Amino acid sequence: MPKFWMCLIFIVSACTVGPDFERKDAYEDIQIAQALSLNGHSLNIDKSWYEDFNDQTLNQFVEHAMASNTTILSAVERLKQARTSLAIHQTQYFPKLNGTAAYNYTKPSDNIGLSADTNYFALGFDADWEIDFWGAGRRLTEQSRAQVKSSYYSLKNVRVIVAAETANTYFLIKTAQEKLRIAKNNIFLQKDIFKTMNEKYQAGIVDQASYSQSRYLVEKTKAQIASLEHEIKTYQNALAVLLGVLPDKIEKELKGASNKPFQKPFKYDTLKLFSLPADIIRTRPDVKAAEKQMVAQNAAIGQAVASIYPNVSIKALLGLQSSAGSRLLKSSSQTYGYNPSLVEPIFHWGELRNQIEIEKQKMNEAYQNYRQTVLNAVKELSDSIDGVDKAYRQNKAYQNAAHSMRQAFNAMRDKYKNGLIEYSLLLETQQDLLAAEMSLAESRGVIYQNIISYYKA
Repeated sequence: MPKFWMCLIFIVSACTVGPDFERKDAYEDIQIAQALSLNGHSLNIDKSWYEDFNDQTLNQFVEHAMASNTTILSAVERLKQARTSLAIHQTQYFPKLNGTAAYNYTKPSDNIGLSADTNYFALGFDADWEIDFWGAGRRLTEQSRAQVKSSYYSLKNVRVIVAAETANTYFLIKTAQEKLRIAKNNIFLQKDIFKTMNEKYQAGIVDQASYSQSRYLVEKTKAQIASLEHEIKTYQNALAVLLGVLPDKIEKELKGASNKPFQKPFKYDTLKLFSLPADIIRTRPDVKAAEKQMVAQNAAIGQAVASIYPNVSIKALLGLQSSAGSRLLKSSSQTYGYNPSLVEPIFHWGELRNQIEIEKQKMNEAYQNYRQTVLNAVKELSDSIDGVDKAYRQNKAYQNAAHSMRQAFNAMRDKYKNGLIEYSLLLETQQDLLAAEMSLAESRGVIYQNIISYYKA
């Protein structure tokens, strides 16, 4: 008979109620590939993609961020928590054993008739086992394991985001530094012209309007320099936060960094932008994390379904009991017992059925969140591909515009020296030249930003 019950427990424990997870892709890989014009080639994007920029300072900053960024460290702790929860949930439906020791003394009331003081001594073990007949425990373990994987992919996603943000902030600093260099070079020229203008004004050769215009341009550029210096400081502070350090810890590295990347546009083979496999979106860590959340929620449905079935448990006692402490350890004090029980939910006012419906509704929500994650991923990749292409076309136009403005300014300056044009025309050309050079520097920074967005996407 005991063998019969053991076999029955083993067979029934293999039953797991509730639906098994079946991945339902929001969109087929081929649909995504067609939407993004991907050619199906396997472009190898290394996790150290930022090294393609050949900037050692950037490499050091990203590596530092990977080790010290507080958002990454928080994600690591969440992964540890998920793993610890899994270790707890895996054993929740195992038999539990407790050691017990008790002493009880009762002095009865004098008003209850004939009675005597009682002593009670107990020592032994209590065992408790809620048998996982319907797989609630296995579903709980399945849910926890999926949450561990979701936390793992979330950590990978955070690492991708932090690396991209670090690189992007670094190049924003470099862009602002290049614009600051241009502004400072221009102010030297402007001050030189203003010096000549001031001498002519003092000699009565030029009027008040020309003098004031020249001074206005110098002061305007000074204000622009102050604004750019503040912009650089702001980006430095943002970079420090990404690296998990105080701002003064990175100033030395930034001062030693080369600004060569902005002397000419970064060369990138735009033809390989579409050289990606069809499943590139589905393999992104944020999409994988959203998928694992669906797996976890599907397991929660199984747990809810299991709650409507009978609950079977066994309690047992093995130990020593005695009314006198001196006899507690004698063989005559031995005691044991067991108490199997079955509880069948009968009438709960629809609570258990409604709980199943709630979990199914949460599953539908998780699926919509998965769809949204996929759509956002497709959008990011599409935007970045188009952004890289447009950034290069824009930069080419700005190069031509800046080149034309330098030629125009040189010609206008010669004409002004020869007295052929009014100073206001030279001033206007000089302002246009500064704007063109600033736009060119910014467009080179935009190239970096879009390539970073492409790698991230």
